[in-house]
Amino acid sequence: MSKFKCPDCGYIYDEEVGCEEEGYAAGTEWQDIPDDFPCPECFVRDKPDFVEID
Repeated sequence: MSKFKCPDCGYIYDEEVGCEEEGYAAGTEWQDIPDDFPCPECFVRDKPDFVEID
């Protein structure tokens, strides 16, 4: 499973954890998240701005 980081605030979307507050259960893959997914921490960046990390 992969992780993706918001370049603005550093929030990390971890596919293993998901994002329950936005309605994405643990195990939800990044490819299944819509492109208009806003960063749940800063709301400044959308999915296309996130960077995959190790």
